[in-house]
Amino acid sequence: MRAPALLVLSSLTLALAACGTTSQPGMGLTVAASGSPAPVDGYDWFFHQDGDAALLAYGLEESDDLRIGMECGKNTGRLALSALAPEGADAEFHLESGGDTERYPALSEPSELNDGLFLTAEAKAGDPVFQRFRRVGWLALWQGGERHAYAPQPGSGDRVERFFAFCG
Repeated sequence: MRAPALLVLSSLTLALAACGTTSQPGMGLTVAASGSPAPVDGYDWFFHQDGDAALLAYGLEESDDLRIGMECGKNTGRLALSALAPEGADAEFHLESGGDTERYPALSEPSELNDGLFLTAEAKAGDPVFQRFRRVGWLALWQGGERHAYAPQPGSGDRVERFFAFCG
């Protein structure tokens, strides 16, 4: 799983990046668990399709600053999740969208991209948290008691729907 997931992050980095890492204020702050989160300047959901594979990632355009990535094959209904996490984080994806939550056990390895961890997991595109994400357009990842909410910029919400339609 590590090689495909690392390929996802690397591919997304190459697809979205043109410069070095840039940090964005407020991306690590705890946010109230209810209501739709507001978009963060510069960050968005990015969709990339290449033949029978598709990628959806949340990050900062023209940067290698990616928060979460998902990959799927056409009409497979299966997702490969990948994300970076701080050292000592639980080996899981604790996801939330519009009131639905789910936890996915993850493989955790030292990251080759930062001083933290590289997490990978598998999930079903039809799980309630992803179906809600598909409807509301935002997803939150809980790490270390903090909620990291990933909301689309105005006009880009269709990328999430296109990804899930592709995955089947």
